[in-house]
Amino acid sequence: MRVRGASYAERVSADVRVGADGRPRCGWVGEDAEYIRYHDEEWGVPLHGDRALFEKMSLEGFQAGLSWITILRKRPRFREVFEGFEPEAVAAFGEDDVERLMTDAGIIRNRAKIHATISNARLLLGMAPGDLDALLWSFAPDPGRQRPDSFAEVPAVTAESQAMSTALRKRGFRFVGPTTMYALMQSTGMVDDHVSGCWRTAMLTP
Repeated sequence: MRVRGASYAERVSADVRVGADGRPRCGWVGEDAEYIRYHDEEWGVPLHGDRALFEKMSLEGFQAGLSWITILRKRPRFREVFEGFEPEAVAAFGEDDVERLMTDAGIIRNRAKIHATISNARLLLGMAPGDLDALLWSFAPDPGRQRPDSFAEVPAVTAESQAMSTALRKRGFRFVGPTTMYALMQSTGMVDDHVSGCWRTAMLTP
């Protein structure tokens, strides 16, 4: 296999890593089992539903300044203490809940992010069912865009993620900056940034 003049061996060493199972994956995955599962089953796969998107938006907000693998390892506890990220349940949290969460070492104990998650849940309850899904997906770019050959071609911010961030901020949502929103777009399949040579490219839109 050759990609734009580079041999397959060269591509493996640069942007694609072959796992113990023989599958070539995006190089950022490494050898962590949970990262491999996330890459293979979730990253770049279209996700819909207000609750599911609220969860991803909340976790992406908690991830700001940290590595995503940290969030993945803590996600089961996040789901437990945030009532499965059901918006109605989270919106009902009060200061006692905030203090409870601030003592829980199983999550990211950041008061501002906890408050933002509760506030965002309350804003979501003020929207009609399906509106968050429709709003977020309205910023998805053309699915026919060219696939990246290397991670140097993958942006941190795009015009679409900036527009999404602006729209959410106008509604009062917090921890929804353009970089965080581009990560959300990647994790929910609004964009497909699996690089050429990754086995997932055969499963997703080329």
